[in-house]
Amino acid sequence: MIRGDSSLKLELKRNGRVLTVQVSGELDLSTSPTFRNRIEEELGHNQEINHLILDLKETSFVDSSGLGAILGRYKSIAQRNGKLTAVNVPPHLQRLFELSGLLKVMTICSSLEEAQNIE
Repeated sequence: MIRGDSSLKLELKRNGRVLTVQVSGELDLSTSPTFRNRIEEELGHNQEINHLILDLKETSFVDSSGLGAILGRYKSIAQRNGKLTAVNVPPHLQRLFELSGLLKVMTICSSLEEAQNIE
Protein backbone atom coordinates (compact mmCIF):
# COMPACT_ATOMS: atom_id res chain seq x y z
CA MET A 1 0.00 0.00 0.00
CA ILE A 2 1.31 3.41 -0.93
CA ARG A 3 0.25 6.68 0.67
CA GLY A 4 1.61 9.64 -1.22
CA ASP A 5 -0.92 12.16 -0.04
CA SER A 6 -3.48 12.11 2.75
CA SER A 7 -6.34 12.28 0.23
CA LEU A 8 -5.07 9.44 -2.01
CA LYS A 9 -4.31 5.81 -1.27
CA LEU A 10 -2.99 3.40 -3.90
CA GLU A 11 -2.77 -0.36 -3.57
CA LEU A 12 -0.93 -2.10 -6.41
CA LYS A 13 -1.20 -5.81 -7.12
CA ARG A 14 0.60 -7.58 -9.93
CA ASN A 15 -0.59 -10.88 -11.34
CA GLY A 16 1.52 -11.92 -14.32
CA ARG A 17 1.04 -9.35 -17.07
CA VAL A 18 -1.76 -7.56 -15.21
CA LEU A 19 -1.28 -4.65 -12.80
CA THR A 20 -4.33 -3.77 -10.73
CA VAL A 21 -4.36 -0.44 -8.92
CA GLN A 22 -6.98 0.26 -6.27
CA VAL A 23 -7.41 4.01 -6.14
CA SER A 24 -8.99 5.39 -2.96
CA GLY A 25 -9.69 9.04 -2.37
CA GLU A 26 -9.19 11.98 -4.70
CA LEU A 27 -7.22 12.01 -7.95
CA ASP A 28 -6.53 15.69 -8.51
CA LEU A 29 -3.81 18.28 -9.05
CA SER A 30 -2.09 17.51 -5.76
CA THR A 31 -2.34 13.70 -5.94
CA SER A 32 -1.88 13.02 -9.66
CA PRO A 33 1.95 13.07 -9.46
CA THR A 34 1.87 10.31 -6.83
CA PHE A 35 -0.52 8.25 -9.00
CA ARG A 36 1.61 8.78 -12.10
CA ASN A 37 4.98 8.14 -10.45
CA ARG A 38 3.96 5.03 -8.55
CA ILE A 39 2.43 3.32 -11.59
CA GLU A 40 5.31 4.32 -13.87
CA GLU A 41 7.76 2.96 -11.30
CA GLU A 42 5.95 -0.38 -11.27
CA LEU A 43 5.78 -0.48 -15.07
CA GLY A 44 9.49 0.32 -15.24
CA HIS A 45 10.37 -2.60 -12.99
CA ASN A 46 8.05 -5.02 -14.80
CA GLN A 47 8.37 -4.70 -18.56
CA GLU A 48 6.01 -7.63 -19.17
CA ILE A 49 2.96 -5.81 -17.74
CA ASN A 50 0.58 -5.03 -20.60
CA HIS A 51 -2.79 -4.65 -18.88
CA LEU A 52 -3.52 -1.92 -16.35
CA ILE A 53 -6.73 -2.24 -14.35
CA LEU A 54 -7.90 0.70 -12.25
CA ASP A 55 -10.31 -0.23 -9.45
CA LEU A 56 -12.16 3.01 -8.77
CA LYS A 57 -14.70 1.80 -6.21
CA GLU A 58 -13.26 4.05 -3.50
CA THR A 59 -12.36 6.98 -5.78
CA SER A 60 -14.37 9.99 -4.67
CA PHE A 61 -13.18 12.68 -7.09
CA VAL A 62 -11.23 13.11 -10.33
CA ASP A 63 -10.36 16.49 -11.86
CA SER A 64 -8.68 17.37 -15.17
CA SER A 65 -5.24 16.60 -13.72
CA GLY A 66 -6.51 13.17 -12.70
CA LEU A 67 -7.91 12.59 -16.19
CA GLY A 68 -4.53 13.56 -17.61
CA ALA A 69 -2.76 11.16 -15.26
CA ILE A 70 -5.05 8.32 -16.34
CA LEU A 71 -4.56 9.19 -20.02
CA GLY A 72 -0.80 9.25 -19.52
CA ARG A 73 -0.88 5.74 -18.03
CA TYR A 74 -2.89 4.62 -21.07
CA LYS A 75 -0.13 5.97 -23.32
CA SER A 76 2.49 4.08 -21.31
CA ILE A 77 0.60 0.80 -21.49
CA ALA A 78 -0.32 1.32 -25.16
CA GLN A 79 3.41 1.44 -26.02
CA ARG A 80 3.45 -2.19 -24.89
CA ASN A 81 0.43 -2.99 -27.08
CA GLY A 82 -1.50 -3.21 -23.84
CA LYS A 83 -4.86 -2.09 -22.57
CA LEU A 84 -6.38 0.07 -19.87
CA THR A 85 -9.49 -1.08 -18.02
CA ALA A 86 -11.48 0.41 -15.16
CA VAL A 87 -13.71 -1.49 -12.76
CA ASN A 88 -16.18 -0.52 -10.05
CA VAL A 89 -16.59 2.92 -11.62
CA PRO A 90 -19.02 5.13 -9.67
CA PRO A 91 -21.74 6.73 -11.85
CA HIS A 92 -20.34 10.25 -11.43
CA LEU A 93 -16.93 9.12 -12.71
CA GLN A 94 -18.42 7.12 -15.57
CA ARG A 95 -20.20 10.28 -16.73
CA LEU A 96 -16.94 12.26 -16.46
CA PHE A 97 -15.12 9.63 -18.53
CA GLU A 98 -17.88 9.74 -21.17
CA LEU A 99 -17.78 13.54 -21.42
CA SER A 100 -13.98 13.68 -21.52
CA GLY A 101 -13.65 11.06 -24.26
CA LEU A 102 -11.54 8.79 -22.05
CA LEU A 103 -13.81 5.86 -22.92
CA LYS A 104 -12.28 5.88 -26.41
CA VAL A 105 -9.11 4.41 -24.89
CA MET A 106 -10.38 2.76 -21.71
CA THR A 107 -12.80 -0.12 -21.25
CA ILE A 108 -15.12 -0.21 -18.25
CA CYS A 109 -15.96 -3.60 -16.76
CA SER A 110 -18.44 -4.40 -14.03
CA SER A 111 -16.07 -6.63 -12.07
CA LEU A 112 -12.39 -7.30 -11.55
CA GLU A 113 -12.85 -10.86 -12.78
CA GLU A 114 -14.40 -9.62 -16.03
CA ALA A 115 -11.54 -7.16 -16.54
CA GLN A 116 -8.89 -9.81 -15.93
CA ASN A 117 -10.42 -12.00 -18.65
CA ILE A 118 -10.41 -9.35 -21.40
CA GLU A 119 -8.47 -10.47 -24.45
